[in-house]
Amino acid sequence: MTTVLVVHDVVLWRKALRCLLHHAGDSLNVLSCGREELRRAACDERPEVYVLDLDCPGSPSLLEELGAARRSAPDGGHLVVLGRGDRPGALRTAAGAGARGYVDKYGGTDDLPAVVRKVADGGRYIDESLAFGLLQANEIPLSGRELDVLSLAAQGDSVACIARRLNLTSGTVRNYLAAAVRKSGGRNRSHAIRLANEAGWI
Repeated sequence: MTTVLVVHDVVLWRKALRCLLHHAGDSLNVLSCGREELRRAACDERPEVYVLDLDCPGSPSLLEELGAARRSAPDGGHLVVLGRGDRPGALRTAAGAGARGYVDKYGGTDDLPAVVRKVADGGRYIDESLAFGLLQANEIPLSGRELDVLSLAAQGDSVACIARRLNLTSGTVRNYLAAAVRKSGGRNRSHAIRLANEAGWI
């Protein structure tokens, strides 16, 4: 029995992924959690495979937290990500986090359980449609937290709202936004958001 932990901050999506994997057969023990429960779930359940959607809100920092959870868990665990070929920046971030399985989230869903089993057995998998994007991915100049802040700004959140969501002060959020604009080469916040979207960083 392979224990799988689906990590997603949107409850509906993590439940859907859990259902998809759960109904794939009796060989998978599928659990799910959000960011807040990640450390505890990793320690208590000792999953052999983690599944993360790279379009999950705040996925860069979630990948960092997942990496810390995997390092602190007794048995580690492997990572499978759901990605898109038009977002090479996100694929590069996942590669940096040690992902061993890359599944095209817009492809057929039948492959996901098989990929999870393969990775659990120590194998690797890269969907054909993601391979070129992964090879073309440029180094991301922004930190995970800068990407989180810029991503929320791209959704129209105010500085105060971003601060509340990420448990930061408004001044810290402004500093992250200023750094994101500078590092991305943007003229202003809107231009930085456009550049980051085009590069697939957010």
